[in-house]
Amino acid sequence: MANLSLKNIFQDLHSKFATSVSPDSVMDYLLSKKIISADDYYSLRQVPVPRNRYRDLLSQLYVSSHPQAFIYLRLALLDEYPWIVEEIDKQVPSLTSQLQQLQLDRSSDG
Repeated sequence: MANLSLKNIFQDLHSKFATSVSPDSVMDYLLSKKIISADDYYSLRQVPVPRNRYRDLLSQLYVSSHPQAFIYLRLALLDEYPWIVEEIDKQVPSLTSQLQQLQLDRSSDG
């Protein structure tokens, strides 16, 4: 449920953030969590323009069957793009506590 809600929010806010994110650290994080494959990562790295790379990443995630793809995308944006995460969280206040718990889990990983 949380992942689907986040997916819908990312789609709603797509045009607002598509040009704001430099995707390299996001892609690194998603690869390390096995959200995207090494092949996907390599293909994305071949896209020369960062904003297009982020759009391509989002396109892959929109069709992904991973049950937590957008939960991890939100976590990946947290350090460098807290303002984006704040905007996302405003859309679904009820998910915030669940996502904060995952955030705590993430901080204990590293």
